[in-house]
Amino acid sequence: MFAFLRRRVYTSLVPLLVVLFGVFLLARLTGDPTNLYLPVSATPDQRAEFAAENGLDKPVLSQMLDYLSGVIHLDFGESLRTGESAAAMALRAFPATLQLAFFTMLLAVIGAVVIGCWAAYRPNSPADRVSSLLSMTAASIPDFWFAITGVWIFAVVLGVLPTSGTGSALSWILPIATLLIRPLGVLTQVVRGAMVSALSAPYVRLARSKGAGDLRVVTHHALRNAAAPALTVAGDLTVGLVNGAVVVEAIFGWPGIGKLMIDAILQRDFAVLQAAVLVTAVSIFVLNILIDAGYALLDARVREKSKV
Repeated sequence: MFAFLRRRVYTSLVPLLVVLFGVFLLARLTGDPTNLYLPVSATPDQRAEFAAENGLDKPVLSQMLDYLSGVIHLDFGESLRTGESAAAMALRAFPATLQLAFFTMLLAVIGAVVIGCWAAYRPNSPADRVSSLLSMTAASIPDFWFAITGVWIFAVVLGVLPTSGTGSALSWILPIATLLIRPLGVLTQVVRGAMVSALSAPYVRLARSKGAGDLRVVTHHALRNAAAPALTVAGDLTVGLVNGAVVVEAIFGWPGIGKLMIDAILQRDFAVLQAAVLVTAVSIFVLNILIDAGYALLDARVREKSKV
């Protein structure tokens, strides 16, 4: 088990290092902050002074070395716009994204288990066909289209939901619904397929022959064995939620890490952008390790393979 996790940690460090260098180089492609933060009438001396104050007058290699040194000491610099610590801004915004992702995946898992088990219990029935059609449709709808359509219908036309913000419980409905629709559709298909295979397995027939009821067969026997593939897909979808909440947060004005990234790109706030991306990358790194650990606990074959 520990050998398996140690191997996964080592292999995950490579993409983390790629992100570390990539975000630095890509941030510089957004343009020169001097042109954004100083007026057009600024003199060359004023521009040089601004660049020197923020370390922008150094060669790119020197700036990268300073950046790596700061990362090692958990110092990402200060925001060009507010003067606040970039790390503090990223860490303050990240919990809002985690809350959104947590509640979305909680509802997606519960809904997928209920709908998927219900459909698999009577395969090829009208209920199975309807749930399959709806889940495939949900998995195919683009997030940005659903978000814009939801705002237009429920906020503009009907006026029953707010367009943005986090001021009330109603403001959570549209962001969660937008993020929920695709994971729910994908997970429902996965749970349904895994449950169909599990319910036709010999151990299920043996449990039925011993007098086990339908509810016990589904929840205690079939669902436990169908959980491994569902967990893997749910983990990938969770990573996608954390990494892909940028569009949803920008549309709904959600004060999370995605909106912070968009603002930092538009304002060429290199330090904040680098801190936000790295915090997201580290969280995805940790989440992947936890998912692998959970998968190894559910599937003994993974633990045995790790000993080889």
